[in-house]
Amino acid sequence: MTRLRNIPLDPVDRQHLPVDEWRLVESRPGADLGLLETLFATANGFMGMRGTPPEGRDAQDHGTFLNGFHETWRIQHAENAYGLAETGQTIINVPDSTVMKLYVDDEPLLLSIADLEEYGRTLDFRDGVQRRELIWRTPAGKRVRVISSRMVSFTDRHLALMTLSVEMLSGSAPVVISSQIINRQDAKDDFGHGVGPDTNKDDPRRTTAFAHRVLRPLQNWHSERRMLLGYRVATSGMTLAVGADHAVSSDVHVEQLISTDDDLGRHVSRAHLEPGQTLTVTKSVSYHSSRSVPHRELFDRCRRTLDRVRDLGFAHFEQEQRQYLEDFWERSDVELPGLPAEQQATRWCLFQLAQAAARSDQWGIPAKGLTGSGYEGHYFWDTEVYVLPFLTFTSPAWARNALRFRVNLLPKARERAREMNQRGALFPWRTINGDEASAYYAAGTAQYHIDADVAHAFATYRDIAGDQQFFDRDGVEVMVETARLWADLGFWRVHGEGERHFHIHAVTGPDEYTTVVNNNLYTNVMARYNLRRAAQAVRDLAARDRAAYERLVADLELTPDEPEEWEDCAQGMLIPKDDALGIHLQEDRFLEREVWDLARTPDEAFPLLLHFHPLVIYRFQVLKQADVVLALFLRSSDFTPEEKLADFRYYDPLTTGDSSLSAVVQSIIAAEVGHQGIALDYFRSGLFVDLADLHHNTSDGVHIASAGGVWASLVHGFGGMRYEEGEISFDPRLPRQWPELVFPLTVRGSRFRVRIVREAITLVLETGPELEVSVRGQRVRITAEGVTVPLADQGPLLDDAVLGAPQGVGDERADGSIITSSIPQIPDAPWEFPVADPSSESAPAPAPGS
Repeated sequence: MTRLRNIPLDPVDRQHLPVDEWRLVESRPGADLGLLETLFATANGFMGMRGTPPEGRDAQDHGTFLNGFHETWRIQHAENAYGLAETGQTIINVPDSTVMKLYVDDEPLLLSIADLEEYGRTLDFRDGVQRRELIWRTPAGKRVRVISSRMVSFTDRHLALMTLSVEMLSGSAPVVISSQIINRQDAKDDFGHGVGPDTNKDDPRRTTAFAHRVLRPLQNWHSERRMLLGYRVATSGMTLAVGADHAVSSDVHVEQLISTDDDLGRHVSRAHLEPGQTLTVTKSVSYHSSRSVPHRELFDRCRRTLDRVRDLGFAHFEQEQRQYLEDFWERSDVELPGLPAEQQATRWCLFQLAQAAARSDQWGIPAKGLTGSGYEGHYFWDTEVYVLPFLTFTSPAWARNALRFRVNLLPKARERAREMNQRGALFPWRTINGDEASAYYAAGTAQYHIDADVAHAFATYRDIAGDQQFFDRDGVEVMVETARLWADLGFWRVHGEGERHFHIHAVTGPDEYTTVVNNNLYTNVMARYNLRRAAQAVRDLAARDRAAYERLVADLELTPDEPEEWEDCAQGMLIPKDDALGIHLQEDRFLEREVWDLARTPDEAFPLLLHFHPLVIYRFQVLKQADVVLALFLRSSDFTPEEKLADFRYYDPLTTGDSSLSAVVQSIIAAEVGHQGIALDYFRSGLFVDLADLHHNTSDGVHIASAGGVWASLVHGFGGMRYEEGEISFDPRLPRQWPELVFPLTVRGSRFRVRIVREAITLVLETGPELEVSVRGQRVRITAEGVTVPLADQGPLLDDAVLGAPQGVGDERADGSIITSSIPQIPDAPWEFPVADPSSESAPAPAPGS
């Protein structure tokens, strides 16, 4: 059994975070500050604020982030070489406007030491508002009720709204609320907190700290109720303005003071409260950024945003927010009746997808969303493979915006392809501004499959959203340039008696523990699809819109024989397979390696990438994440059921789960082939990866791709939904413990709801024209009255015990050698390696090179 499956049914501490199907609830202040800051973050796709307390402390990592707002820096390679990435990019922690410090009798509220009679904090998925209410018994014995709220607006992406209300319950005292904007990127606050994020560059998943001043002040300004701060980023040249308005209400006279300087804006409200009296401060905040626009214009934009709040009031924006999220849940909610813990976690994941993508508005979707600085705020292939399917089937307008980001990157992708001596376009492995930012090319630039991932997302959007106009204008260009890359990168080789195959060498697949290899199966399978769909797209355009086709030919210098060449490459693509084991090879020489004995590897040694040199890992059959198995899912129709079962059984025991991307994919294929107990285990691993901090790095931000994978596990795994060029089919795999599964899908403007119980699947049309799908080969028409198809079963049920150990150990290779299993030993390791019985057949062989 792999570590991914070895978790409790509900691994969340329910004394601290009790179950609520529509809210994340905290019953008492928690000790794991970084985790809670991530879990309670509020964001909208453009702006994100970590869930730090309004008083500003205690906190692990304060953070407010704007999508795409970054600093650049020169990557210093120990040994340089042509074509290595040159420019690093790191998301910036913009000035923090969440701080509203409270003092009673000049004593600060500090949760870590406060005498709290009551406490509760919630994040409501229905309105996107984080609320906190507590009763504080001050050191002087006075009792104070404190209520606060924070909302990042989905309808006005530049706006955040906050409130802090103080009610004196017993005793009387002077009360002060100090509302601030603090540049934490470059300065420390009153308590010495700053500068920049907490970093640990021994862990490549974390962010970079800067030695120079990042935000260079341009201007600060204030009036009686408003303050504005403006900056330019030192190297990237981006500009920023942040502004805040304050409104104060109270039963008594309130003295107000306001001031600004380069790194601090402060609005102070002072009053003396008697029992029953209150002091409330409302704070509206606006952020505007640009690649180059002068800060004075950004000041004006902030003013206009804040003026709307002044004129319309908080209630207007709160009502718009609730309606916006009502619409989101109507087209996105996955219902799990009778499973409250799973229901809460599922809705939390879907809400995180909305927070990451809703208003990204042609920026990318970072791997951590805007909930933390992990992975430097970079965009990866995660978006296209794990997030865009959810958006395409639920919020196609959001999907289109995310795809527009890739269109905007095409010029730089073309430059990168030329730099790598290739035709077409090569999208960067990790980036913010379009430049490749991965310094370690073996597990970065070599992952050429990102081109096919992007093309797959465009093709899926075209098929499911039916947005032909967008595809013709922007999508076909992407398809052409990515297909050109594959046709140029690969080469023909003759095998046997004149049999020709198209090879792709020196690439890395999704599994980053096996790098720079020949004929990675995932890459070849996805490239084949990319080539075929590009040829089809060009020919369809020529037949449907001759003028558009001729513009494409002129703009891209497209020759008539290119689509034919792409189809030829696709037809001849080598798909590596081992007939003796009956499996597809992850790459040509995968079986030449020995097997890493994961079962006997101590828990403390994971993730392997933090404890073993890459070369040590590369010598073994061991996977960071699903690779072949991911291909089985994304290109389902390319494989037979027998091939899927054999591949899953071989590769599953080799997979560490060191990547959060893996469990959800393994769940989908496990469900399909019949290992349904394992499928549910993997689903829980993905479902609770953040709420239970299963990878011990949620403090760096939400695992957004895993959240998208949770939706995929439910809809594709247990719901059994597949699509092939727009044709939708269902073959459900409802877990035995689940009474029901319900989810909506939007296909070409028609939204229908799917309800699965053990005996039947029901599909009901809610909006749009009727459409046809298939259920286990039977064509059915979805109407407003609904259609129900009986189910004889929920698919095959296989014995999960057969997956206890790698399948290939002890088997003979083609050259007569035997595949063995071992663990690379580390002298003076901080953990103990288990000792196997040398007489046992499972005793490990010496590690390679030992």
